[in-house]
Amino acid sequence: MQLPTKVRFCDEALHNAYESLKQGKSDEKELYLNLDKAFHDIEKNGFCGIQIPKRLIPKGYLVKYRIHNLWKYNLPNAWRLLYSIESQHICVVSIIIEWLTHKRYERAFKY
Repeated sequence: MQLPTKVRFCDEALHNAYESLKQGKSDEKELYLNLDKAFHDIEKNGFCGIQIPKRLIPKGYLVKYRIHNLWKYNLPNAWRLLYSIESQHICVVSIIIEWLTHKRYERAFKY
């Protein structure tokens, strides 16, 4: 049985950045729609992304966000959405950490 999943942002600044995409230029609106679809997919199944092996998670993420796991959801146009999954007894919470271009993703993970 799959537990319900709630999507939450790691902080208010990230939530505000997401909301501001709605009012932006066409490419920002497109990113907003792609993120919105990703959030719906994650709400249906928090494990729909690709789990990043623990040894590859940047130490900065572990310290800053106090996470124990990291998942990647591939967005169109080579964007990446990073999130962590936490269990809260009767539901799963997917915490949105950030979205970034593939180039920034490669730099963060030293590929």
